[in-house]
Amino acid sequence: MQRRMLLAAGLAMPMVARGQAAWPNRPIRMMIPWPPGGTTDILGRLIAPPLAQLLGQPVVVENKGGASGAIGTIEMLRTPPDGHSFAIVTSTLVSAALITRQPYHPVNDVTPIMHLCNTPNILAVHPGLPVNSVPELIAYAKANPGRLSFGSPGIGSAVHISGEMFKLMTGTDMVHVPYRGGGPALADLVGGQIQLMFGNGSSTLPFVRQGLVRPLGVTSARRQSFLPDVPAIGEFVPGFDVVEWYAVIGPQAMPPAITGRLAAALLQVVGSAESRAKILDMGSEITGGTPAEFAAFLRADLEKIDRLVKTAGIKE
Repeated sequence: MQRRMLLAAGLAMPMVARGQAAWPNRPIRMMIPWPPGGTTDILGRLIAPPLAQLLGQPVVVENKGGASGAIGTIEMLRTPPDGHSFAIVTSTLVSAALITRQPYHPVNDVTPIMHLCNTPNILAVHPGLPVNSVPELIAYAKANPGRLSFGSPGIGSAVHISGEMFKLMTGTDMVHVPYRGGGPALADLVGGQIQLMFGNGSSTLPFVRQGLVRPLGVTSARRQSFLPDVPAIGEFVPGFDVVEWYAVIGPQAMPPAITGRLAAALLQVVGSAESRAKILDMGSEITGGTPAEFAAFLRADLEKIDRLVKTAGIKE
């Protein structure tokens, strides 16, 4: 996959150079529709400097959280589709639109640019909670229905979906507490205001490494190399598998030539040895690919999440 990514970037980047007279001709706005401190913010600030150097224009990172990422996303979607603004979004783009009825369609009203990476969530608990494994958590939750609370960056986020799936598949009753982003939710988990969280792997991992939270499992189908001794939740709850994806989208109707050039530049950035090492250390797996491939992925994910939301009865 790495060879394919680098080859595609190498072939496409001359197009960026030839097109710089027309694009980009001013600073580029990178919208992060979440507060500072979460994985989307970390990823955006990792990408912005080398992308700016590659394109020859500043890439200005702007955080605008709220409404499960919708506020910043909507603001970006209302900008001119000239390639000078885009957003880094998560799988919440799809799930929140299905659950909270956002004023945009997550496929038809955006320009898919690139699928950046996937990240499993980490089921982490406050150290004061008297459980040390997934089976112990299930038993504790069943013995204390409605007394455990789990946080998320917002309604419809992959973190929220992970918690609702866990409740559905284990027959437990826990209270969902939505926040304006992953950073504030993790802060309250460390502080003991909430007892657990299916936190995004990239942003939760530093807290695990510092011993501030206790990891019980990862939400992916298999164990992860960044936490090899932590089991997959599916080892105890067969069929449990939820990962969060990160991607770049632009306003609807961006010109294909500019979309392709921006995708090629992003591909070169995440395909570099330095960026790959940092992203892997965050607990994420780089995906890459073309705008067309991401568009197909987005349509498939919409269908999958729609079925999940209806089956689990997830509501706002």
